[in-house]
Amino acid sequence: MGNTSGIATARPMEDASGIPTAPPESRHVDSHFQIQCWRRRSSEYPAELLDLSQPPAELYAIGRMSALSKPRVAIVGTRNSTAYGERTTRSLTRVLVRAGVSVISGMARGIDGAAHRTAIEEGGNTVAVLGTGIDVPYPVGHRQLHRAIATHGLVLSENAPGMTAHQGAFPKRNRIIAALAPVTIVVEAGFKSGALNTATQALDLGRVVAAVPGPIDSDQSRGSNQLLRDGAVVIASAEDALALLGVSAPKERPVPVLPDNERRIWEALDAGFVEIDSLAAKTGLSTPECLAAVTSLEIMGLIDCSPTGEIRRR
Repeated sequence: MGNTSGIATARPMEDASGIPTAPPESRHVDSHFQIQCWRRRSSEYPAELLDLSQPPAELYAIGRMSALSKPRVAIVGTRNSTAYGERTTRSLTRVLVRAGVSVISGMARGIDGAAHRTAIEEGGNTVAVLGTGIDVPYPVGHRQLHRAIATHGLVLSENAPGMTAHQGAFPKRNRIIAALAPVTIVVEAGFKSGALNTATQALDLGRVVAAVPGPIDSDQSRGSNQLLRDGAVVIASAEDALALLGVSAPKERPVPVLPDNERRIWEALDAGFVEIDSLAAKTGLSTPECLAAVTSLEIMGLIDCSPTGEIRRR
C-alpha cells in the first residue's frame, strides 16, 4: 500500500527465494520518525516478552522508549463499541495516565482507539502494538492516530516494515499486548471479540485480567461479563483500576476562581464528558450563555471540546 500515514513506507526486502528478510537495524521513515529494530538480546528489547513461549525475534519501534518505563496497563475491547464503552474507556484512561500509567492497546477501532486518543489528549503515555508492519496503519482510518502515537507515545510491531494485515496477525499481536502489561482490562467484548483472545493469553502468562461490567442485554458486553463470571477482577470505578495496579490516585487540581456562568459550566463537567446540547438543562443557562461560557473556559485552557460536541475538563 502507499504512504497512508505521512510516514514513508519501508517495504520489507526479499532474498532470492522471495521470502521477506529484516531491514537494517534502523531506518529513517521521514524527517520526524525513525524505525528502530530491537533484537531479542538487545538492551531495548522488553524483558517481559521473554515470558512468551515464542517471543518475537525482533521488535520494530517508532517513538519514545520511555513509554515502557512507566507502570503499564492494557486496555482492550471490541471494535463495535457502544457509547457506554467509549465513555468508560475515556474515564479509566484519563485517571490512569494522570497517575503516570502507560496505556497499551492495539490501535483498532472502538475501545482501543478511545484509549489511545484519551492518553494523548491528557499528555500521557500510550503504546500501540500493531498486527501489521510498523509503518502500516490499520485500519487505514487510523492514519492520523498512528502518527500521533508515533509522535507522543510508542508504536511497536514484530512485523517487518511494509507488511500488510494477514490471517493470524492479530492474535499474534495480542500476545505481545498481554505480555507487556501486568494487568489487562477488558472494557467491552462480545463473544467473538479479539479482546477475549488477549485476555486468554494474559491468563496463560500469569497476568491479571480484569473487566468492566456491562448491560446483560448488550452483545458488546457478553464476553466481558463472561470473564467476570469466570473470575476476572471487577473494575467498577477508576479507583479499582488504580488499586489493582498499585498506584496512587492523581492529585486533585485546585478549583479555579471563575465568573458565575463559567463556574456553572465547570461544575456541570464534574462527572466527565457532557454533550454541549445538554449543558443548558444542567446549568440553567440559556444556549447563548452556555456557548459564551464554554468559549471562555476553552480560551482559559480549562476544558476541551471534541469534534462530536462533547466537553470535558482538561
